[in-house]
Amino acid sequence: MAGKSKKKGKKWIVNLVLGIICFIWLIPTVGLLISSFRPAADILQTGWWKVFPHQEWKSADTIKLPKDVDLRGPIEVNGKTYTDDQLKAGVKAGNDRLIWENRRNREISVQEQGWVASSKLTLDNYKNVISGKEYTVKEADGSEKKEKGTGLSQAFLNTLTIAIPATVIPILIASFAAYAFAWLRFPGRKTIFVVIIAMLVVPLQVALIPVLKDYTSLGLNGTYLGIWLAHSAFGLPLVTYFMYNFISQLPKDLFESAFMDGASHFTIFSRLILPLSVPALASIGIFQFLWVWNDYLVSLIFIGNQPNVQVMSMKIADLVGSRGNDWHLLTSAAFISMLMPLAIFFLLQKYFVRGLMGGSVKG
Repeated sequence: MAGKSKKKGKKWIVNLVLGIICFIWLIPTVGLLISSFRPAADILQTGWWKVFPHQEWKSADTIKLPKDVDLRGPIEVNGKTYTDDQLKAGVKAGNDRLIWENRRNREISVQEQGWVASSKLTLDNYKNVISGKEYTVKEADGSEKKEKGTGLSQAFLNTLTIAIPATVIPILIASFAAYAFAWLRFPGRKTIFVVIIAMLVVPLQVALIPVLKDYTSLGLNGTYLGIWLAHSAFGLPLVTYFMYNFISQLPKDLFESAFMDGASHFTIFSRLILPLSVPALASIGIFQFLWVWNDYLVSLIFIGNQPNVQVMSMKIADLVGSRGNDWHLLTSAAFISMLMPLAIFFLLQKYFVRGLMGGSVKG
């Protein structure tokens, strides 16, 4: 009984620690979501947690002092004296607080503490991000005109156009390669496999300039085909290694039975390997998709930064500096960028853990 109680106690501590870690990781996401619905003025003035009920000082009355009051000396308010610095910072007077409302006009705000909640939420941030924000531009002659900026809709489609093929192509090629390395016998099999795995430790930045030169000579730079091939090539070593670990641990009896029935290697791969490898395919698919979706450097090098081909990461980076600090738009854009990876993860989560564990235990 003592042993069981001790195990339950340890399990409870582990669950508590995991719960605290998950809560801490969740706080920034909640803050980002709330900020994406707040007006620009509120984001600049107060934190996102102000939308929840909290105690705050609210103005209940205003005291007008005579204009001849010397602010450099003691200031009498309701029979008590205060200094100018105290009124600037706010000083408690019983249950109330006194603070300058308009120092030049000698007006003091009498504030009382009460529960408030900011309910100013709007969809304008998302409308401006998706369709493009309107800006007022001043011409040389002094006149003003409104211009509409480019929205995220085109960048979203561009990123989706790049991410889907750049996820499917390396997974398909790596699955064929993993099957060959695991169950076929051919000269140089181990050497080729070691070379592929060795590429995992080579930074992709090393290959950017040589590949870019080849792309320029072949006319692939700035095309979707070029970026698909680049992402596929950079992702192949990891995907191949991951799929090899899974496929190599499948029961040997399956293949022997299939060969006895006259099945070819392609039939075995398409009818047996692929259906059995769905958890592993889903797991590595999530990783590859997230990497391509959040990529900035590879897309910038091989497809460029023109508005018609920009991906989400480039467009969000432009929001930071191209037109000032539009933090209200930045939060909305960041959350829109998170929606697709979150949707992919939740759709495939039932396969995720199974795929990660695939090949980790023999027998």
